[in-house]
Amino acid sequence: MPGRTVAKLATVTAVVAATVLTVAPTAHADLVTHCIGTGGAVTVPNDLYVPAGESCALTGTTITGNVTVAAGGNLVVTGGRISGEVRVSADGYLDATQTTVDGQVVLAAGGYGIFLSDARTGTVTVRPKGSATIDSFLFAEESTVAGNVTVGAGEVRLDRGTQVERNLSSTGTYYTDVHDSFVDGTLSVLNSATGSVVCGSAVRGKATFAGNLGGVQVGPNGGLDSCASGGYWGADVSITSTTGGVTVDDNIINGGLTVTGNDPVAQVAANNRIRGGVTGDQAAASANRAARVAAPDREDAGDQRAEVRRTSAVQEATEAGAAKL
Repeated sequence: MPGRTVAKLATVTAVVAATVLTVAPTAHADLVTHCIGTGGAVTVPNDLYVPAGESCALTGTTITGNVTVAAGGNLVVTGGRISGEVRVSADGYLDATQTTVDGQVVLAAGGYGIFLSDARTGTVTVRPKGSATIDSFLFAEESTVAGNVTVGAGEVRLDRGTQVERNLSSTGTYYTDVHDSFVDGTLSVLNSATGSVVCGSAVRGKATFAGNLGGVQVGPNGGLDSCASGGYWGADVSITSTTGGVTVDDNIINGGLTVTGNDPVAQVAANNRIRGGVTGDQAAASANRAARVAAPDREDAGDQRAEVRRTSAVQEATEAGAAKL
């Protein structure tokens, strides 16, 4: 993850050794497996629950039911499969690598974050933080979301060939960036505190950027992040009411481009191919494009949070393990 994400998320190196699992009946007489520690290539024949403040690290595990991560809990899954949905509570963390989640993934208000790497999930939802002090994040790389992505808080970055098979919608995030990825539906970024960057990506449906405070960069040579290429837009693109600067560079837009109410006015480079023309106020892109000075790596803090949380979760789970699954 270059640019605003420069640190790589830590690799899980702990050896799968042991796990502490307890089984307790629910009100409906179903069984729930409680996970504290580490587990291997077994099948959990029911729902799985990570208790509050505990860590669970699973490798090659199949879970046939739903998963709940309680407040402050951590779940790290590598090479696994979850037949149901995953719900993560406040200050909870989900890390899924080479893992399939057949159902939806939901991060509650004030949830710590979600990291997906070479994973496949259903719909992904990050709730608005509300009165919570924790600002969430969603990082996805080489992953597929077989549904909508809806985010209402924190830091969002889709990268390295990530695919969203329906719509991507963010409102009130810290930033929402899409690099080298594909959105098969619409893209909407509203009221982001430090703006949005879309580079080297394709968006099939209409794209709307409105009310973003830190600028919008569509393609390379903007002030927010470094990237190599523009993108393809299958319908209209609208960038309005944005402060901090708007740059549109090296894109193919199979529709019209609207740039109104931006302060300063949008810079639209001559190398864009815009089938439906441009509506609104615009200025020519800077001739000295190669001399762009990148903004501070505003994603670093969130990326480091993910690295620390993941490493800590695996360490805690390993230390907690006392009996084989």
